[in-house]
Amino acid sequence: MHKIPAELCIKCKGHKNLCGLPYCPIMERFRGMVSSLQKIKIDTSFKLVEGSTPPSGIVGEKGYPKVSLIINIPPSVYGEDARKYENVKEWWGKVNLGDIIKLRSSLISSITTVKVEKATEYYNTEIPLAIISDNPVVSEAKLKTLEAKLKFDGIILPRGPGGIAEEIKVVDNPKIPTKLDKLIFDDVKSAEAILELYRYNVDYYKIMHALSFGLLGKKKNRRFVPTRWAITAVDSTVGKFLYSKIINYNEVNEIEVYHGSYLGNYFYVVLYPSKFSSIWIEIWHPLSLWSQDLTISELKENFWGEYEYLDGGYMAARLAVLEHLEEVKRQAGVIIIREITEEYFAPVGNWHIRETVRNAMKNRIGKYDNLDQAISEVNKKLKAKINLFELRTIKGLIKQKSIYDFFK
Repeated sequence: MHKIPAELCIKCKGHKNLCGLPYCPIMERFRGMVSSLQKIKIDTSFKLVEGSTPPSGIVGEKGYPKVSLIINIPPSVYGEDARKYENVKEWWGKVNLGDIIKLRSSLISSITTVKVEKATEYYNTEIPLAIISDNPVVSEAKLKTLEAKLKFDGIILPRGPGGIAEEIKVVDNPKIPTKLDKLIFDDVKSAEAILELYRYNVDYYKIMHALSFGLLGKKKNRRFVPTRWAITAVDSTVGKFLYSKIINYNEVNEIEVYHGSYLGNYFYVVLYPSKFSSIWIEIWHPLSLWSQDLTISELKENFWGEYEYLDGGYMAARLAVLEHLEEVKRQAGVIIIREITEEYFAPVGNWHIRETVRNAMKNRIGKYDNLDQAISEVNKKLKAKINLFELRTIKGLIKQKSIYDFFK
């Protein structure tokens, strides 16, 4: 996150918007924490947090193979009212960044430390089952400590104040999707389980949680998987499956541009007649989340599914485009451009990339006669004053297309 000069904050005090952000992130964080802390019931010897987990849980990665197991609970919020605290598909296009921060700040993170290989031993606690439940599950935690900090991450959702739990107890009975319930008891490889759940349209985010909380895979090999790793693993596994299908389809027969935006992130997807390959371009505006200056990053994937480096954001966007190509039964050359403006001032995970590109693929904004024209039109729509044709990946693509067209 970019650093706002303290002198500016002192002058502003959260209401003059001198930093240029639409509202003060410090105040939003503070309000959410105060709201949470005021609802905690204090016992003589411990802090008791009770409410329905939306469901919401995280497996940390620090200290691996001994990691943090976290269950998030909105204090004194029960039943369907709790669902809104982690419901990304319903959030999309409706809930702004400030509201997401408020919701996540209002959760209390109850933390316990586990050995990853002990995943199956936690089945009896029903904590893993609560995290994949179809319904919010009443839970309670006795906290030994409480740290009033909001945790941000570029891959997983933010989490609110938290502390070490003396005990975490699931009070309700979790309701597990039938297909997922069956696979918990089956002895199949995790990749096979992920794909079977995906084909049966089990909620994509439940699949990620099921893998993370050690509910999938060969029983002797089941482990808690850090949530960040599980997210990328599911995107990669499903993406590989879709890729293996679409490379056998005919090429698209026209050049199309799609567009979607959310949370200050603007996406353009160009599909053009070609064997599958992909380019991922990120344009970070000055004073956007990770950059003080205008910064551009590029990544290329070839026909054989080999990409230059692993990027969680790209894997999320790639999945959405592959889903579209599978739906239309075509393969294509792909350019995905993500433009990140100063509106995106706090990381809230990469779910919004996946969902925004999914929605973008329902919104075609143009058809063009040639690739140069399509790229030029996208260039005109960008807020940043850059020339896409000067980028390494675009230069290489145009040169490659020129050679290909010459020999057609």
